[in-house]
Amino acid sequence: MAQKVLVTGGGGYIGSHCVVELIEAGFCPVVIDNFSNAVQGGERDVPESLQRIEKILDTSIEFYELDLLDRPGLEKLFKQHSFSAVMHFAGLKAVGESVEQPLRYYQVNLTATMNLLEVMQTHGVRNLVFSSSATVYGDPQRLPIDEQHPVGGCTNPYGKTKFFIEEMIIDQCKAEKDWNAVLLRYFNPIGAHSSGLIGEDPQGIPNNLLPYVAQVAIGRRKHLNVFGNDYDTIDGTGVRDYIHVVDLAKGHIAALKKLKDNCGCKVYNLGTGTGYSVLQMVKAMEKASGKEIMYLIAPRRGGDVASCYADPLLAEKELGWKADFDLERMCEDLWRWQSKNPTGFTNNSPSSI
Repeated sequence: MAQKVLVTGGGGYIGSHCVVELIEAGFCPVVIDNFSNAVQGGERDVPESLQRIEKILDTSIEFYELDLLDRPGLEKLFKQHSFSAVMHFAGLKAVGESVEQPLRYYQVNLTATMNLLEVMQTHGVRNLVFSSSATVYGDPQRLPIDEQHPVGGCTNPYGKTKFFIEEMIIDQCKAEKDWNAVLLRYFNPIGAHSSGLIGEDPQGIPNNLLPYVAQVAIGRRKHLNVFGNDYDTIDGTGVRDYIHVVDLAKGHIAALKKLKDNCGCKVYNLGTGTGYSVLQMVKAMEKASGKEIMYLIAPRRGGDVASCYADPLLAEKELGWKADFDLERMCEDLWRWQSKNPTGFTNNSPSSI
């Protein structure tokens, strides 16, 4: 029997790409999502992303609509299934919104995770892969950022929730020696599955650069605002480490395999180690799409840093993982997804299904 892995928030962008990799690696994902950032597809009460994965892989996926704040519902799920591990993606994730609604972010992200950890403890599930973020590092004190870089100086409540959850998991692993957890600190996931059938579908105005750029290229938005062109970088615009979402998903499979070594609590960066500026990303998307992308220079945003990129060598050494896809491939795959799905998953069936 294939090992069952619970995937929380598995209808979202990163979660859904990890579901693909889990199935392809021979695991049996059981997905829960509350539809806060996933689009419901057609007649069935299942995220559109998962329905499309079923078509891509010619399989069926077990799905439950469930919010981690629903403790009784979570207890019931753990009684029904014997999980070998949990991949925890579910949570609110918009930096700007977290500044405006801090209590909501603390309530949802922290309470949800505490419920999950307590129910795991009750039901003897001791293996966890957690979707963390490079935001836990705050303003970089040195570059590239390795896992020994200080954490906790977060510049927004979203980042603080990721940091607090990491601390909760670390403490739990110290208290319970049979627990194993891998905390994966993502840099900037972009791109999409090569089929063009699943990808990032932000609800409302995109918070991240690349989905916004893609929407300008497809004609959904007039222009991009570039926040600041006077940073100490190659062209004055902010530099970030962009990683293909499929590479990121493969990092989760490597983490899942690491849990089998009774590894205790481990932390790894998932990035490429290369930083690209906003304007370099605009040019790369112009090349991939064949479209001119209009942009305007706007004032800097509060909380933005000049440069942030990973030292990913520890993940290569200990997980046997490294990012394969280059910037050109990231942009090609993003453009395939955006051009096949101009309005994302909503009211739209892509041209190739």
